Amino acid sequence: MTNKLEQLLNEKPFLLADGAVGTNLFAAGLQSGDAPELWNIDAPEKIHALHRGFVDAGSDIILTNSFGGTSYRLKLHNAQDRVHELNLAAAKIARSEADRTDHTVIVAGSMGPTGELMEPMGTLTHEGAVAAFKAQAEALIEGGVDVLWIETMSSKEEVAAAVDAVRTTGYPFVCTMSFDTNRRTMMGIKPSEYTEFCHELPVRPIGWGANCGVGAGEMLETVLGLKSTAAAEDIIVAKANCGIPEFKDGALTYSGTLEVMAEYARLAADAGARIIGGCCGTSHAHLKAMADALDGYAPKPNLGLPEIEAHFGPVWQTEIPAGATHGASGGSEGGRRSGRRRRN
Repeated sequence: MTNKLEQLLNEKPFLLADGAVGTNLFAAGLQSGDAPELWNIDAPEKIHALHRGFVDAGSDIILTNSFGGTSYRLKLHNAQDRVHELNLAAAKIARSEADRTDHTVIVAGSMGPTGELMEPMGTLTHEGAVAAFKAQAEALIEGGVDVLWIETMSSKEEVAAAVDAVRTTGYPFVCTMSFDTNRRTMMGIKPSEYTEFCHELPVRPIGWGANCGVGAGEMLETVLGLKSTAAAEDIIVAKANCGIPEFKDGALTYSGTLEVMAEYARLAADAGARIIGGCCGTSHAHLKAMADALDGYAPKPNLGLPEIEAHFGPVWQTEIPAGATHGASGGSEGGRRSGRRRRN
């Protein structure tokens, strides 16, 4: 099977991924607590518009609207029997938007965490998680994705289960964790440890890295941690939140301006990321600013923490407001403080 993502990485110094799902769908009418995945069937035109906006803004990679597409997450909405239907539709919508362009756009099948704690801390077995991820992956592949994209993970155990599921398909994949708890995931994994873990997996991801977390500064320091144990050929992924989330007048907003996200994109390239995108709060306009900033950009080596803090202030000083991470369906990278989050 031709690996389109690796081909594109060989052609470009870095690739631009897409931005947020939840916050953009909220703006389109999604209600808090609703599952974005249901819109693949109930409001497909809005999912088409979400992807189209990112493609038009310059994204090389778009992620399907399937973050919460496992049976465990869909069970929260009495849709646990619709895994194949919803993931298949998600992939077909993204595929159609990628194929309407005259250049290569990679369709990545988003696979978020189950929201369950795995043994021994919880009740979810390795076998149960593998089965859930496998069902999702097979539907996404049937729908036409180019690569599977495991994201926003917190524990090595759940990453291992997702990777075992993907391995049965023979499909290429990318995998990211969320480092949002004082330089660690919620389950205590440090960025440098995650790179070492990816080196030890039975099948190597095309790329790995981080998404969500806190803000741009924290993401950049995370990339430095990922790179500290990386090999020269490793592909590091950075998809940062659009600044810091905060509640204003009863609504959740993100502090990142177009200028902030453009600056973050260039510094992410300086830090060594080859795939750069946005997460919670990142709009089509933010992605366009990032694309413009990266166009023709020559990365500057040796980015360090002092330079990061000179641009974004002290890192790891900000607590995320309760319920702010990833916003719909219990989060769209939404509301997961014990393993439940999604891509906002």
